[in-house]
Amino acid sequence: MKLDRFLKEHIEEILAEWEAFSLTLVPTAVSGMVLREHARGMLQAIGLDIATSQNPEQQYNKSRGNAPHMAGGFQSAAFSHGGQRQASDFSLIQLCAEFRALRATVLRLWLPKVGDMTQEIADQMVRFNEAVDQALAESVVSYSSKADQTRELFLAILGHDLRMPLFSMRLAGENLKKPALTADQIAETGDRIRRSTRLMNSMVADLLGFTRTQLGSGMPIVPALVDVKVVCESALEDAKAAHPQSRFDFHTTGDTTGSFDGVRLHQLFANLLFNAAQYGDIDAPVVLGVHGDERGVLVKVTNQGPPISAESLGAIFKPLVQLSEGGGQDDRPRTSLGLGLFVAREIAEAHGGEIAVQSDAECGTVFTVRIPGAA
Repeated sequence: MKLDRFLKEHIEEILAEWEAFSLTLVPTAVSGMVLREHARGMLQAIGLDIATSQNPEQQYNKSRGNAPHMAGGFQSAAFSHGGQRQASDFSLIQLCAEFRALRATVLRLWLPKVGDMTQEIADQMVRFNEAVDQALAESVVSYSSKADQTRELFLAILGHDLRMPLFSMRLAGENLKKPALTADQIAETGDRIRRSTRLMNSMVADLLGFTRTQLGSGMPIVPALVDVKVVCESALEDAKAAHPQSRFDFHTTGDTTGSFDGVRLHQLFANLLFNAAQYGDIDAPVVLGVHGDERGVLVKVTNQGPPISAESLGAIFKPLVQLSEGGGQDDRPRTSLGLGLFVAREIAEAHGGEIAVQSDAECGTVFTVRIPGAA
């Protein structure tokens, strides 16, 4: 059986195997429907390529990544697949693994249906490998382009967000140079500097945490005997300093001690409190609840405000995702890096725990962190 005919008649069988493999890489990265549409388009293009005659010059150009549709800027299924995979948190290694699996799956299913190994069969295998390599090249180009755009956007947002607290600190410095400042004016200026440094420290900590995860080392933790209640009180002080106009309620029950990384947990809870104060209703308190039991520690951060859409909830823990402002602008300090919740999830998972979120008009937005008693 010719390979182009095999691809057409057995495409569903190939898609099922390839989808199963892809979902083992990043199980929740993308819906099966989107995955199958991209794969179907790539297999159809590969089959058409194999069935189309090709002269030596065309074969040489293709081996150099200069296929006609790439030179013309046409966005093939493979090109779209690469961009979508970057947006779904696939690594470049995982993207290449998908194409390796596609190649192996097709050959494993097709070769038993081939009789004698003729020159025509060998030529089709060569054409198939050329087409898969071409599709991989297109996906890598799209993936890299999307990654470059994301990086440039991130740097632009970082510069914008750091400028605000730096400007505030500069004004505070100018005020301190004025003669005859009253004690209240000095105290107010000091509070402004403290709020700005807390905000900048939060952004830098998130940036460092994000960088560690992207280097492949994961979020490092150093467990020790820690009382989560004390950690939450410290995180609450940071949140109050950065958001003095917001109200916070704190309650705790049970034994909240265990083997945890107190520094990392402080960053986790501070990120959740900062997020709640930034997006919640300014007239309603942010509620921090801590409960300890034999299974570990359960922490909930609740804020009232516009519900988060189901679409946003699905992507809320991804890096570089910014929530919509919802209730409009005010003078609350803000950061739009989109790293805080991503770092919070990484810290929870590094402790062997998990973090979840639910949001509706009645209960507000509730982030729930469950951490076992020993990290």
